[in-house]
Amino acid sequence: MIHRNQLICFLVTIVFFCCYSVQSAAQKKYKKLVWADEFNYTGLPDSSKWSYDLGRGCPQNCGWGNNELQYYTQRRKENARVENGKLIIEAHKENYQDAAYTSARIVSKNKGDWTYGRFEAKAKLPAGTGMWPAIWMLPTKWEYGGWPHSGEIDIMENVGYWPDSALGTVHTNAYNGMKGTQRTNGLRITDLSTAFHVYAIEWTPESILFFIDGKMYNEFKNEHTGKDAWPFDKAFHLLLNVAVGGNWGGKFGVDDKIFPQKMEVDYIRVYQ
Repeated sequence: MIHRNQLICFLVTIVFFCCYSVQSAAQKKYKKLVWADEFNYTGLPDSSKWSYDLGRGCPQNCGWGNNELQYYTQRRKENARVENGKLIIEAHKENYQDAAYTSARIVSKNKGDWTYGRFEAKAKLPAGTGMWPAIWMLPTKWEYGGWPHSGEIDIMENVGYWPDSALGTVHTNAYNGMKGTQRTNGLRITDLSTAFHVYAIEWTPESILFFIDGKMYNEFKNEHTGKDAWPFDKAFHLLLNVAVGGNWGGKFGVDDKIFPQKMEVDYIRVYQ
């Protein structure tokens, strides 16, 4: 979700592959559930597992580095709540602080941080031009420096003007959206906003594998050339959010007639 000024130029060249329909050896290996939120409660997201990123981001309201339009709120049920066994992250068209939209970005930082494992989320996505939902991971301590030096793992991203695309991406100092060299791929799925799908990665010292509904569609290998290409030997945490507009999500504007829009999450599970 950070700095994608050249992302579209790169993504339009992607050919979507069905890839592998078999489970990987790593998927079979990860059996120990070490952290989860099944959302079997009602109210605000569990504060023992989730915190909030608040506001517009950056020192001077730069839309989290992507020129996004929303204000991320905290402890506000209109934007983040649990009901009927699902986490709801909901974007609204409303004036709030210095923004014309509200949404939420919840993070597991310092409450769920891991190096390696299988990370999976079952989710149904929002729909409409201007939406930009994501389930992703960032480094907890940024030990190799600011973005993109310490890395980013996007388990799932979607943009509303591309409604049948679900993408998995890795950003590092060597491979990132600012350079147009990010390592990304996706699957074409026609019911992202009407059905739940399981988005997952398997992260080992040697690779990061991306899955949707058990199908592997992207692989990022450790080239053993150093931290610029592989900063993924440190602890990362989870982020879930719905952005509005931005450099990628707002490429074709925002359709104000679609609001409110929500991402529903059935569960988050981490195995090691």
